[in-house]
Amino acid sequence: MTAISTGHAERARRLRAAEDAAELIGTTLDARTTCRELARFACRSLCDAAAVELLPDEVGPVAHERDAGGAPEAAVASPAALHRVAIEGRTPLLELHGPAATAPVSVPLLAHGQLHGVLLAARAGGGFTAHETATLHHAARLAAVHLAHARRHAAARRTALDLQRALLAEPGRPHPNLELATRYLPADSGTLVGGDWCETVRLHFGRTLLVMGDVMGHGLEAAVEMSGYRAALRYVASAELPPHRVLRQLDAAAARDDRRPATCLLAQIDPARGIAAFASAGHLPPAVFGADGTARLLPVPAGPPLGTGAGGYEPVRCPLTADDTLLMFTDGLVERRGEDIDVSLARLAGTRLPARTGVAAALDEVLLRLGGRHAEDDVAVLAARIRRR
Repeated sequence: MTAISTGHAERARRLRAAEDAAELIGTTLDARTTCRELARFACRSLCDAAAVELLPDEVGPVAHERDAGGAPEAAVASPAALHRVAIEGRTPLLELHGPAATAPVSVPLLAHGQLHGVLLAARAGGGFTAHETATLHHAARLAAVHLAHARRHAAARRTALDLQRALLAEPGRPHPNLELATRYLPADSGTLVGGDWCETVRLHFGRTLLVMGDVMGHGLEAAVEMSGYRAALRYVASAELPPHRVLRQLDAAAARDDRRPATCLLAQIDPARGIAAFASAGHLPPAVFGADGTARLLPVPAGPPLGTGAGGYEPVRCPLTADDTLLMFTDGLVERRGEDIDVSLARLAGTRLPARTGVAAALDEVLLRLGGRHAEDDVAVLAARIRRR
């Protein structure tokens, strides 16, 4: 009877441990985090110290942790340390070496026939029971599955980023009478890259067409659609049409080819006359920073996004001097989750730049003030200023 009760208790403990492992390990698609979670789980009740070593092709080689004893909670080694059990002088495993220490248990991180690394667990004053060893193996296998998922996700994201970088070539060079700076910042979250892009097209009589676009959606398809819009824009712009007629032709072509919808803002700059002509296809309005560094949003009517076939784009002309800095951007620069877009644009309009700031420096200052480098969505931004004669 006692043996049966003991068996039931053993199975119950193993089930609870498996449930805990499923809940605590693999909460993200980050390999380093998964390793820390595995080490933390092992140290909760199974051992005094644990280390996780990954093979060289994994992200983040080693994570190790110790229970309440003053050692660092978690650490990650460099690739050069992968052949070692832990980092010398900092690892809690070394502190357990001695007459009272038990040799570490080594458990492979194995999933779908692929070895990802090894879990090392040790404690002072005794070995591991069969139940504890089985729990360590279960946790290691669970972590290995999540590491495999993280590896595949990272590979897919790298492919998408590489493709977009290839498609998102540097914008063309404007006329020498226009200073220009651009930035493209992929979101720092796990979201796939989107279809943000910018372009410049030289026109006759010293004019330059500036373009800012955003294809709806993320991932490879959005990047490919972005490339298609960009190529079409260059072709249509070569006819020297005013911005609203360029948008009209782009919209018709996108609807005919059944492309993804996209927003687009055009600005045709004429430095000799000090005039900028704008047209918008559902895009956020541009901003102009004056000589004193204060900003104002230009009232450019936003027509339907490209690809709807609805047309209806209105031209707007505004004076632009050599003291003004024009800013065009995608929504990732200003939009914040749960915030009304008017509040987001008001934040931009309230931004004040230092006087006599260069174009590139002004662009970086805007990104810093609005947190563009930590935005939830991709950010493409362009700043332009008429060059003084």
